[in-house]
Amino acid sequence: MNWDDTRIFLAIARNGQILAAANRLGLNHATVARRLNNLEDALGVKLFKRLPSGSNLSEAGERFFEYAERIEAEMEQAQSHIGSGNLTLEGTVRISAPDGFAVAFLAKHLGFLSQQHEQLNVQLVPMHRSLSLSKREADIAITVGAPEQGRVVARRLVDYHLGLFASTHYLDRYGPPLTAQSLANHQLVGYVEDLVVSPALDYAQEFWRGWRASFECASAMAQYEAVRAGAGIGILHGFIAADDRNLTPVLPELGINRSYHLVYHESSREQRRVRVVADYIIELVDTHRDLFRQYER
Repeated sequence: MNWDDTRIFLAIARNGQILAAANRLGLNHATVARRLNNLEDALGVKLFKRLPSGSNLSEAGERFFEYAERIEAEMEQAQSHIGSGNLTLEGTVRISAPDGFAVAFLAKHLGFLSQQHEQLNVQLVPMHRSLSLSKREADIAITVGAPEQGRVVARRLVDYHLGLFASTHYLDRYGPPLTAQSLANHQLVGYVEDLVVSPALDYAQEFWRGWRASFECASAMAQYEAVRAGAGIGILHGFIAADDRNLTPVLPELGINRSYHLVYHESSREQRRVRVVADYIIELVDTHRDLFRQYER
């Protein structure tokens, strides 16, 4: 079995397509397909299910993927410890994160990591749900709250604050609410309840049990844009609203806190590119920790 064929297998598994893997490796499509066929012939199994939308790992491919990642990690360590030590960081690291954290914070900083490591491809996927680490949909996930199960490595990143905000235009027109009950007399901007993927994100009733939003958005950033445009009072992340002079806190005593956690699959523990990106995010959050303490109770 040829290591280069295994390396190509990993690229296909991580990119989901032979063509995408070929582009990433700087090879032509036919070469990558032929090398994959060589590996499958050597192993005597089909590693992928070829679909019109791409290549999904077969059951045998899932099993081989874990071995291949271990081989890759051993090769990296050998080169680092025995060779020159100047190991180039390369490959793809996909990060799944809630859209508020991804768009308002990570997107501003991750590009600098790519500049430091030109062969590293960092993919940021802002979503209201986490991509599956076990299914290799992502290498790193930022979650709200700690994961409850799975073979994962998890670290608490930072606490953040959620509070009620309204635009100055809205407050000039309708006036501020003086009590939680008076929210009944206001337009409220909220989330789409049946799309909430975690109990930790279903927090509206913690502000007021009678909460009924007249405008609902499945994205935290969409809620932010709606509130700042004057659509109503909404529950926003303090670190997103902090520097917006158009927004004013409303009933600050009702604020709540949540926490972000960084998670990756146990099998990625020895993957240098995953560790480097994870450490970068941890250091990044530590550097900007005061930002997340805005409006903290």
